[in-house]
Amino acid sequence: MPAGTCVCGAVAFEVQPPYRFFQYCHCTRCRKRTGSIHAANLAVPADRLTWVRGQEQVTRFELPSATQWGNAFCKLCGSGLPWQTRNGKAYIVPAGALDDDPGERPTRNVWMGSRAAWEVTASELPAFDEEAPRVTAR
Repeated sequence: MPAGTCVCGAVAFEVQPPYRFFQYCHCTRCRKRTGSIHAANLAVPADRLTWVRGQEQVTRFELPSATQWGNAFCKLCGSGLPWQTRNGKAYIVPAGALDDDPGERPTRNVWMGSRAAWEVTASELPAFDEEAPRVTAR
């Protein structure tokens, strides 16, 4: 089973495939939640996520106007963590919180109409295996 943790290690969880979906969400809320161009989320039925430790360190934020969005994070380090849907049937798991390969790959982009104006496809950018070389000021 793929395992995940927060940055400080206080919280750990495991997920059991198969997943309901694995997708990139470009909506404004997910961009703000991640601070990035999109969120990489997978969904698992509620009985397929197990908290290994630190569930008491998980804080949840509910936006009253959002029916299908939430946010959970470690109250010690702020790392994004799985959050249970309001109907309790599933967890939305930030894929970046996983320490192991989930065994599947994202299959779709959603909310592309809300994507950031500055978004550039990652494959169009130079790539480095580690930190990029320093760039001199212009």
